[in-house]
Amino acid sequence: MINDFKTMKMTRRNALGRAGLLVGGIAAVGGLPWPETPARADDLAAAQPFRYSLNMATIRGQKLGIVREIEVAAQAGYHGIEPWVETVQNYVKEGGTLPDLRKRINDAGLTVEGAIGFPEWIVDDEERRTKGMERARREMDLIAQIGGRRFAAPPAGGTDLPKLDFVKAAERYRSLLEIGDQLGIVPELELWGFSKNLGRLGECIGVAVETGHPKACVLADVFHLHKGGSDFKGMQLAAARTLQVLHLNDYPAAPSREKIDDSYRIYPGDGVAPIAEMLKVLHDTGGQKVLSLELFNRQYWSEDPLAVAKTGLSKIKAVVEKAGFKA
Repeated sequence: MINDFKTMKMTRRNALGRAGLLVGGIAAVGGLPWPETPARADDLAAAQPFRYSLNMATIRGQKLGIVREIEVAAQAGYHGIEPWVETVQNYVKEGGTLPDLRKRINDAGLTVEGAIGFPEWIVDDEERRTKGMERARREMDLIAQIGGRRFAAPPAGGTDLPKLDFVKAAERYRSLLEIGDQLGIVPELELWGFSKNLGRLGECIGVAVETGHPKACVLADVFHLHKGGSDFKGMQLAAARTLQVLHLNDYPAAPSREKIDDSYRIYPGDGVAPIAEMLKVLHDTGGQKVLSLELFNRQYWSEDPLAVAKTGLSKIKAVVEKAGFKA
């Protein structure tokens, strides 16, 4: 996610104390069944290791509206989409209905792999957190009604110091998961590399494990793994359903990790990220994965959205093949 949303403790003792729980928890979760993927009659992706999704941030700058975004994703050849909650809300405000939108998505042969919103569900301030949970419920319900499977849950409102208590973060994420259970949608604990909280892969996986909830999972991102300083090889310790979706992108050699921001995201394979190696590690955790193209590149926002979407999918397939998989 972009740094514009930076409006948001794990002590050494806590970290050491939970190391054993982390390993044991991941092993336990590994025994759970992989969630079913909604099928399309002409969808052969089930026999492939990856599904391809378009996160609408990639063409957000063109301000197309959700209907045209759906058309672009379908015409470009993606299996699924990750819409932003705001665009769905705008569609309803302009007179559209959620059943009609769901039908548009289904008729286009797409699935709603996830959705992007920013409720402040994790913050320490009780009043803000209560409002954040209420907002999360409304937004997850909205996305569930159009067939959404997942909902991104980044540390919105908690990106700065002081560090959040590790156990409390897990308790709050479990509460979010339980709301999702009621609505039939899974909130994904999203890694934000620039954040002082949930900015590293191990921290996110540890919080997910501590919930004890069978649907707890982590939404990783190539850019955010780099920005937060996490070694992608840490993904090999995760179970299949712990990592279901990877936001796919790339980044240049400069600026430095400390100075780089989301606007530098580029097409997969056009930068220096070890994406092929990353995909091998991700695949080895088991289960079919969703690779969702998420870019915030201002240059791409000035270009034809269908051309951007098609180029992005072509680049994704190229790195998948480079990793040794059928694209």
